[in-house]
Amino acid sequence: MTNPTADSEARATVFRDVRPFGGPVVDLVAVDGVLVDTIPAGASVEYVEGEGRLALPTLVDAHIHPDKTAWGEPWHSRRPAHGIRGYVAGDVELHRALPTPLAERALRLMAHAAAQGTRAMRAHADVAPAYGLEGVEGVAAAREKLRGVLDVQLVAFPQHGVVRTPGTAELLEEAAAGGLVDAVGGIDPAGFDRLRGDGDSAGKRQLDVVFGIAERHGLALDIHLHDVGERGLGPLREIAARTEALGLRGKVTVSHAFAVAALSGPELDATADLLASADIALTTVALSASTVLPFRRLAERGVRVGLGSDGVRDNWSPYGDADMLHRAWLLGWALDLRLDEELEAAFRLAADGGAELLGLPKADLRPGSPADFMLVEGECLPQIVIDLPRRDVVVRAGRVVARDGRLV
Repeated sequence: MTNPTADSEARATVFRDVRPFGGPVVDLVAVDGVLVDTIPAGASVEYVEGEGRLALPTLVDAHIHPDKTAWGEPWHSRRPAHGIRGYVAGDVELHRALPTPLAERALRLMAHAAAQGTRAMRAHADVAPAYGLEGVEGVAAAREKLRGVLDVQLVAFPQHGVVRTPGTAELLEEAAAGGLVDAVGGIDPAGFDRLRGDGDSAGKRQLDVVFGIAERHGLALDIHLHDVGERGLGPLREIAARTEALGLRGKVTVSHAFAVAALSGPELDATADLLASADIALTTVALSASTVLPFRRLAERGVRVGLGSDGVRDNWSPYGDADMLHRAWLLGWALDLRLDEELEAAFRLAADGGAELLGLPKADLRPGSPADFMLVEGECLPQIVIDLPRRDVVVRAGRVVARDGRLV
């Protein structure tokens, strides 16, 4: 790495006495948001004392729904729900009942995520006649207020379905044309999002709409697939074929992909090879051992996989806190990860997997990488994943943006 040209106007921040990944004590030097070898000649220097803390990369939330959250609101008692249809009805009821505007709730949650060490997220916002574009606009407003602290890719997500909910396709088109979103979403085209009596071609109707919008507006795609068995794998093959045909390699993500989580052996490898060929990424959210994607095997076959929070204290579930270090802990708990290398893999999924999925540079704390890291008290990386220490200092682009779990 060649350091920036000596310049009396150059500014450097030196984080003294830190231990990257629990290794030996060193100084980390940041200039213009990037880690460098040495302080440029003539630069003005600010020092931040690390006092022997571990330095770890900040994390990426590859899948979160900040528009739905009731985090920080009065307690919401959830009722039994049967299937997606019941959950989306409950979403509307909760949305109408919460006293705090959506944009304010989203900002509160996203700011909390950043203060806990999240440097970027892919945020899904519901688009449906029940809300119009309020979710997209609210999350976009929060994103603007956190600019420079948190990178946000915004997805216009048709939670209520495209085919089964008239008016949704038009709203997705409007959201795409408005320039606020980075991606358009989809949901279970062969299962939930079909009309009674539809034949096998019904699932393709949603894909016609969302792929068409993505192609017209140059957007990415992020499609929720909860369906298992052939009802999930069939659309996955169709998504791969369309991705290849339309030249969208690298721009398509399938979230959850429970049908893939159920595979093993040669069938898993064949599906992974199909996804890798089309450069389709996957996200997983550590809901349970049976639904977590086999991320290490998928990565070996060339499939990008990211980890996310999903819903945070919303109508679907009272759980979640938008803390991606805690999400790595949950991943370890769900899969009974015990060995150091397994716990480190959980952390890497939260740090590097999401970064690769969102097209961000890897923050590996080496010269040339983004100066995006957090300082915590601890002994080693596996112990940090288990003990979940307070984020003493969070650094974004070489600037301290949070201390003791709060934005500064």
